[in-house]
Amino acid sequence: METSATSTQLINWDVAGGTAERLVGPGPKLTAAQIGGVVADLRAKADASVEHVHRITGLDAARDLRDSTVLVVDRGTWARANVQSYQGLLAPAMERLAASQKTKMSPAAVAVGGGAAGVELGGILAFLSSKVLGQYDPFSGLLGDGPAGGRLLLVAPNIVEIERELHVDPQDFRLWVCLHEQTHRVQFAAAPWLRNHLQDTIAEMTGGLLDAPGGFAERLKTAAQDAMAAFNAKRRQRTTAPGTSVDETPSTGLLSVLQDPEGQALLSHLTAVMSLLEGHANVVMDAVDASIVPTVKTIRQRFNARGGSRGPVDAWIRRFLGLDAKMRQYRDGQRFVNAVVREIGMDGFNAVWERVENLPSEHELHHPREWIDRVAPHPAA
Repeated sequence: METSATSTQLINWDVAGGTAERLVGPGPKLTAAQIGGVVADLRAKADASVEHVHRITGLDAARDLRDSTVLVVDRGTWARANVQSYQGLLAPAMERLAASQKTKMSPAAVAVGGGAAGVELGGILAFLSSKVLGQYDPFSGLLGDGPAGGRLLLVAPNIVEIERELHVDPQDFRLWVCLHEQTHRVQFAAAPWLRNHLQDTIAEMTGGLLDAPGGFAERLKTAAQDAMAAFNAKRRQRTTAPGTSVDETPSTGLLSVLQDPEGQALLSHLTAVMSLLEGHANVVMDAVDASIVPTVKTIRQRFNARGGSRGPVDAWIRRFLGLDAKMRQYRDGQRFVNAVVREIGMDGFNAVWERVENLPSEHELHHPREWIDRVAPHPAA
């Protein structure tokens, strides 16, 4: 993929990667022998989990995942890998913006703005790099130097840190994590059209975001201020109205704040798709019993309970990035998948992977019967 010099400077990708690596913490201390053991074990657990995903989902795509790969990485490598994927994913939008602003931006302004944007992106990735346990990245091949089918990244220090924090069995926890992440890998193998569809949707949405009136830095400032207001409202609810659900606080988040009205339909569709993917992976995890992961009940209880122990800075950043809203959306996705599977079985649900028209809308996530009537009105008896 060829890009112009101006478009590549709108976000300084080297600054983004360097900033992330400087800001990220190293994670738990491990000896070289321990690191080698964790890496080998995660690779083995990733391999072992595929057969379980196949059995639970019934997706034959799990039998052939040769066009993608599994990498066990540290935090800095995860951040760098995401910078690379963002660079490929945003290239069309950057080209469009560079062309539209060609006569309005001096080289000095581009350099300063690109550096600032790189620092902002690097700071976000540094925060996320200490939180992510694993990630399936379907866009890693966009720049031509990665596997066409994407890559599964398992962030070893974060997995070790959480299994120690929760005092759970490492072998069971690692398999549990791999089951979720390998499900994403299987989803994209089952729906090879999904990668391009998401790429086109994100490019269109991002292009509208970058073309919107007002500077990118100013819109970031607005997002941060709104997130702080929502966070303070959430804290007031806890102190003055104990019976009020924190979910009643309007959630802003970076993307929802920055979208213009024309982008809301794209954001709604993207939200629905991501909720579907995460919800489906959670359903697979929940289908695992003690015969596969002996301590699965303990893992679920302790992992779900850890959200209440976040500090104020962590909580505000999550609000700013919209991560709390994402978790609610993913629960919506899980409820949708469970409802459809109860009604028409997993084979009926798997129609969702056949074509783009079968993806649920955000409305259908909350009304699964309407999706069933539209996509699978005559399930097999």
